[in-house]
Amino acid sequence: MSRGETRRPSCLGRCLKAVLAVLVALAAVVIAANAITVLSTRGQVHTVAQLADEFADRPADAVVVLGASVYADGRPSDILADRLEVAVDLYKAGAARAIICSGDNRSSHYDESDAMKAYCVSLGVPSQDVYVDHGGITTYDSMYRARYVFGAERIIVATQAYHLYRAMFTADALGMEAWGVATDKGAYHNQMQYSLREVVARTKDFFAALLQLPVDTGGETVSLSESGDLT
Repeated sequence: MSRGETRRPSCLGRCLKAVLAVLVALAAVVIAANAITVLSTRGQVHTVAQLADEFADRPADAVVVLGASVYADGRPSDILADRLEVAVDLYKAGAARAIICSGDNRSSHYDESDAMKAYCVSLGVPSQDVYVDHGGITTYDSMYRARYVFGAERIIVATQAYHLYRAMFTADALGMEAWGVATDKGAYHNQMQYSLREVVARTKDFFAALLQLPVDTGGETVSLSESGDLT
């Protein structure tokens, strides 16, 4: 056996060990980021009734509703309708002065935020108290824009439980006081897929929030004391 052939197994072994070490390190980072995100914010999750009582004298600046898919006719999907209905419940209970509908509007043929506002208005919320944020492409974008475009300092986040911790962790890191209400009203189609994807998304937003990565807002600012129709 030649000298070159005797080295191959040793070299291969070292490479495999290096790859394994990298994978273990990555797994540790993902686990740590998810654990910190959830454990540091789970005490901020409440019910509508609890927040209505807690904020009776000083309502939150807004309920921030995070976007999800809408149908071609503008109807919100079940997962989004549940978020919006809970946001409306919070508004009507006096827990917040306004609702910010933050969704994806990147395509001229697809508009989450306007559909979200229309649904809130159909449930009895005055149009002037529902603000649309067309720049809520990601959860991090939505939280960043709530802070730096809308000037919110105290918010309630309305979304499903699996998604809630990441949004609140980001809000906290950006200097807001954040509370959350889980909007789960039943089982959702593709829930396992959403939950697995959330593990990766939490890791990404964990570092984005810690670094407070800037989002290009184009200099846009909206006062929550103005009409929601101005956005």
